[in-house]
Amino acid sequence: MEIRRYFWGLCLPVLICAVWSGCKKDSTASASLPVVEAYLYAGHPIKVKLYQQKSLTDTAKYGAAITGQQLLISDGSQQIQLTESVKGTYIYTDSSFLVAGRTYTLKFNYQSRQVSAQTVMPFKPTNFATQRDSAYYAHTSTPSVQADTLNKFTWDNPDSLNHVLVFDNIDNSFFPVNGGFVRNGASNIFSINTERKPVYYVVNNSFPYYGHYQVVLLRVNQEYIDLMKSNALGSNSQNLLNIPTNVTNGLGIFTAMQSDTLKFYLYQ
Repeated sequence: MEIRRYFWGLCLPVLICAVWSGCKKDSTASASLPVVEAYLYAGHPIKVKLYQQKSLTDTAKYGAAITGQQLLISDGSQQIQLTESVKGTYIYTDSSFLVAGRTYTLKFNYQSRQVSAQTVMPFKPTNFATQRDSAYYAHTSTPSVQADTLNKFTWDNPDSLNHVLVFDNIDNSFFPVNGGFVRNGASNIFSINTERKPVYYVVNNSFPYYGHYQVVLLRVNQEYIDLMKSNALGSNSQNLLNIPTNVTNGLGIFTAMQSDTLKFYLYQ
């Protein structure tokens, strides 16, 4: 998986960079397992990507598409079948099927195995708020928490649920806050695991660029956090990680999330 903008009208970003490959410690056992990639979002169509694993030296974004599969998703009382829209991408367009609080189970058969995964649709975050709509970057020679704090984002979280904050610079331009050069492959999106807290303090060094930011609060499940943490550790040919998955007889992620969105402007 890669850095992606996962939006249906709201421009909801999902940031996960992971390499699902056959070059793992258990490569003999897992080489034929399919890779599942699905992020369910209440009130929107379902999209599931299926593809084969690829080697760590393969520069393609995905392995070869897995086509011709019969994907079924159940919510415990109703079962729907997805349609293959393009090779390896399976969709279901009735947006009323995904409802907060329900458990969703994906099943399909691949090479004589039943592949399955399960996730729960979280409820939408509540009372997402920002202390200020804009701020000026503070150039301080002696950084401190007090001097560098630009903004505070808060939300309700009495049950200590998982949340991720995503910052998307919607100007689509790169003006580095420290006047440096823009690196090759630079992105205007970054994400932060809030560690189950109801507040996040944004400081100067949180932002690589000036401009307009769309700030998205995602309420996510543990499988998403596990994959996010694994991505932060990195994976390469010298450091082969067993990337976490919640897919039985497969790899990848089948998860659900809900979001709320605010705007924030960082001035020079």
